[in-house]
Amino acid sequence: MSGHVPRRLHFPQLALRRRLGQLSCMSRPALKLRSWPLTVLYYLLPFGALRPLSRVGWRPVSRVALYKSVPTRLLSRAWGRLNQVELPHWLRRPVYSLYIWTFGVNMKEAAVEDLHHYRNLSEFFRRKLKPQARPVCCLHSVISPSDGKILNFGQVKNSEVEQVKGVTYSLESFLGPRTSVEDLPFPPAASCSSFRNQLVTQEGNELYHCVIYLAPGDYHCFHSPTDWTVSHRRHFPGSLMSVNPGMARWIKELFCHNERVVLTGDWKHGFFSLTAVGATNVGSIRIYFDRDLHTNSPRYSKGSYNDFSFVTHANKEGIPMRKGEHLGEFNLGSTIVLIFEAPKDFNFKLKAGQKIRFGEALGSL
Repeated sequence: MSGHVPRRLHFPQLALRRRLGQLSCMSRPALKLRSWPLTVLYYLLPFGALRPLSRVGWRPVSRVALYKSVPTRLLSRAWGRLNQVELPHWLRRPVYSLYIWTFGVNMKEAAVEDLHHYRNLSEFFRRKLKPQARPVCCLHSVISPSDGKILNFGQVKNSEVEQVKGVTYSLESFLGPRTSVEDLPFPPAASCSSFRNQLVTQEGNELYHCVIYLAPGDYHCFHSPTDWTVSHRRHFPGSLMSVNPGMARWIKELFCHNERVVLTGDWKHGFFSLTAVGATNVGSIRIYFDRDLHTNSPRYSKGSYNDFSFVTHANKEGIPMRKGEHLGEFNLGSTIVLIFEAPKDFNFKLKAGQKIRFGEALGSL
């Protein structure tokens, strides 16, 4: 009788070991698929309920890998369609009031304060402001293109840019590889020089960057940060992961994984670029003068990119933009990244983590 008890006690562990042995013989994709349900339970169940599995060789998929596997593009397209559903007149005030209370929206700045005016959530997200709500600073050469929070700013060093303090990403991965000089407005440079040096067109200039995070309650349109000419657009389909500061600290090169629209051109000091980075539930990134741009579309696959030049035989300069002019809009909160060259005496008028509004000064010479 006593001889049977140890077998009964050890049988579940032996069976689990045999099962894990079978899993180890599977192909890697199949192993991941089988282990993800266990991984979800591993992180959700309290008191480390599944921790004993590690003793027999099982390891959970990392939280980052698990999050990256979520079909954020599909979910964001579904959210975008839901946002376009017209709400009954009686339901608009309670729905929008809940959103206003949750995210601290200041409706006194809106061009139309009456909540019944907005037929759906999409119209509410893209609400316009009263003209006097955001005066454009005339004293400084670069202004904030949007409302938001300053995540990072400063000089670009070693072709690496900080998305948040201590977490960097590759400048070339973010803007995309340089192709021919005819296709992109990047200056010619020796193949051995860094990608940063390829962007700097004038001797003595430095390359600068500024990252602005738009929260869900912020004004969702963005404007031209300076007087410049847009000559090229590059669209990266990518993922649509959350870009809030906590996630930006968690996932390295988050901005390089996400869908984004890179506008490049020139201002009076050389190279200038503005990148609109998509995020979860951002159904679209819209550039007002670019009718050929279609973001979060199933026809584009992640890992690819497509280019479009605004320089034509009829228009050899590109698209001129004045400081403060309407440039585009998000369907929900996201991030804007400015990368530009300027003389060494360019100074940012910022502090990391500060709130900023469209039209306020970013920096000047």
